[in-house]
Amino acid sequence: MRCLRVLMPTAALATLLAGCASGPSPMQVKVNNLDARVSKLERFVSNGSLVQLAQQQGSLRAQIRKLRGQVDDLQRSNRQLKKQQHDLYADLDKRMTALEHAEAGAAAPAAGAGAPGAGTGTGPAGAGTGAGAGAGTGAGTGAGAGAAASANAGNASQPVTLPGVTPTQQSVYGQAFDALKAGSYSVAIKGFGGFVKSYPKSPLAPNAEYWLGEAHFVNRNYKAAERAFRTVLRRWPDSGKASDAMLDLGNALMAQGRMREGRDTLRRLVKRYPGTSAAKRAAGMVGKGAAR
Repeated sequence: MRCLRVLMPTAALATLLAGCASGPSPMQVKVNNLDARVSKLERFVSNGSLVQLAQQQGSLRAQIRKLRGQVDDLQRSNRQLKKQQHDLYADLDKRMTALEHAEAGAAAPAAGAGAPGAGTGTGPAGAGTGAGAGAGTGAGTGAGAGAAASANAGNASQPVTLPGVTPTQQSVYGQAFDALKAGSYSVAIKGFGGFVKSYPKSPLAPNAEYWLGEAHFVNRNYKAAERAFRTVLRRWPDSGKASDAMLDLGNALMAQGRMREGRDTLRRLVKRYPGTSAAKRAAGMVGKGAAR
């Protein structure tokens, strides 16, 4: 009986040892897993995948740096364009104010005997001096002042008339110009556009085309403004509005992001129309190396 009790634990222990011997030990499983992972890494390295990943990472970093530089450039250009637009709007408002004063000055002598100031604008060249000052002349004399005064003919007993400018032309031009001063740019665009189509040979045509470009500009239609300013330079290169048109052509180009082309236009303006107010302003802008 005692022998049987001794044999039974011994048999159980033998059975347990046999079961352990039949399966892998936990340590062996871990070793096998590590061996498999090492083999996988060796195959990965042998295929050059790590090198490719490193190269791709370097390429992506370079692209990110390039994109950041482009974003900085765009932000800088955007700030310049905003400043340019602000200055241009302020400049246009200044010109409109000068025109109102010039208009009032022209209407007063018109009520008297013959409006002596109107004589300074005879001929096509005189007509170009302006619907009021262009990009900085500040002069309201000539056909432009006469046409502006005719828009307020009700305040004067005798409207200002100029050779080659009919009362109908004065009326159409004056209405468009009044719309521009009032900030009704769409109405001004329609009026000036209709004027140059109906009266392409009028002494006021250069002025109408120029102010058509200005109205497009403040409406932020820079491409249309560019076309109008180029038309002034092509059809009336000797008019009093040519230098102003060339100045604002440069601004329209830069407003479209064509900075180099715009500055080149300003440099040509300085050489082509030396001594003019527009040329002086262009020289200052080019000297600063940036748009207004």
